[in-house]
Amino acid sequence: MQNIQPTTELQFKVGDKAVYPAQGVAEVIDIEEKDIAGSRQCFYVLRILDTDRKIMVPVKNANAVGLRQVISEQEIQEIFDILRERTIAFDNQTWNRRYRGFMDKIKTGSIYDVAEVLRDLYRLKTDKQLSFGERRMLDTARTLIVKEIAIARSQTEEQVRTEIEAIFFTN
Repeated sequence: MQNIQPTTELQFKVGDKAVYPAQGVAEVIDIEEKDIAGSRQCFYVLRILDTDRKIMVPVKNANAVGLRQVISEQEIQEIFDILRERTIAFDNQTWNRRYRGFMDKIKTGSIYDVAEVLRDLYRLKTDKQLSFGERRMLDTARTLIVKEIAIARSQTEEQVRTEIEAIFFTN
């Protein structure tokens, strides 16, 4: 169902890349109009690049759910600045309280929040053994950031991962 004149302003078009919170970079593969509860609504049909999962997001709710453009080079530099920060205080929170805090940050959809989670877990890993959940969350945060930067810069994920790990080794 292409070439629909939606009532809501389209932020993305078919073929665009967009970032869906906690899922990562997606491609807009279609824009569909459907009848939902008696009213016509436009939906972005997204394919999450990492998992091939399909998600439908109402166009009018796209901002509310945190759907956003892929980051710019300037934003990538800001992420690297966040990763370089050394001032992290963990006090003595239990791992599950820390985990909830990290999960809340990942769900915001902000790449900066995800960068803070990556940095904090990476730093924590040098001091103590991470719980299973924290290790998975470290992987999730790393994957979200690496994939988005790789797409934004047209680089391989390996190149980006190497650059990020260099930040932690030299710092």
